[in-house]
Amino acid sequence: MTESFKQKYPFIDVRAEGIDGTEIYQRMLQEMKAGLAKWDVNYVAFDFYNEYVPLQKKFDMLGMAQQGVLKMSPNMVDPLNRHIVALQSNIQVVAYNKEVIAPDKVPATWEDFLKPEFKDKKLASDVRPKNLAALVPAWGLEKTLDYAKKLAAQNPVWLRGDAQMVTYLTTGQFAIALAPNYKTIERVKPNDLKGVLGYKVVEPIPTRISETESVLGSAENPHAALLWLELEASPEGQKILDKIDLAASIYSPGSVHGRLTQGKNISLVAWEHSLKMELYEQDLVKAFGFPRAERK
Repeated sequence: MTESFKQKYPFIDVRAEGIDGTEIYQRMLQEMKAGLAKWDVNYVAFDFYNEYVPLQKKFDMLGMAQQGVLKMSPNMVDPLNRHIVALQSNIQVVAYNKEVIAPDKVPATWEDFLKPEFKDKKLASDVRPKNLAALVPAWGLEKTLDYAKKLAAQNPVWLRGDAQMVTYLTTGQFAIALAPNYKTIERVKPNDLKGVLGYKVVEPIPTRISETESVLGSAENPHAALLWLELEASPEGQKILDKIDLAASIYSPGSVHGRLTQGKNISLVAWEHSLKMELYEQDLVKAFGFPRAERK
């Protein structure tokens, strides 16, 4: 992305740094609040979204996108906090081991996972229920919580993280992984030497916007920062995101996720649901019957 930016704007110096993890997000927040932040564009973690928002520059990116001043889909911009943009998305599918279960026996609906043949360690699910929380937009919270209780009664293999689930799946420890990210499956495939890994798109397709970014309120180069965000959201930038991460925005024409979901029923965790995901997950953990430490 930086190479593409330099080619387009050779008169602007640019450096990008990857970040990941709750501790880093919290540290960044403290640096921003203390006026110590020295970057122009920053990631806006949904975990602390409401704390990040007032620290960002109040550019009307939604208005600029609608008027064509910024070349990005208006759907990528938070309609309430019009200075935050979501550059990527994730969709969740069903992964299965072809040697353990025949493709025609793989569930065609989410309710099929509740059948007796999938009871007692036949399927795996993440203890962090982002996979089920993403069904709330289509099903509503009550139906999703009821489904979570019934799923827990199936006595699945509980694991943590999509990569762990899909990797164990290729070893034949269970037949099916419930709703990992599509891109995780594609990342594991190069190591699937026996070619046992398969996937099925089940509707409604859990779909989440992701990778939210904004211009820092104290940015020294705010207009250059806008150009960076525009590049990431542009067709050129979205192709880079698909090539590297298989996760360009569902709102980007021709993206991997756009093609996989075209004409299908999706459960879209867009802006109005994204900020509630943590609450959905807390309720679903209770529905699973897991204990949860109280946050102080």
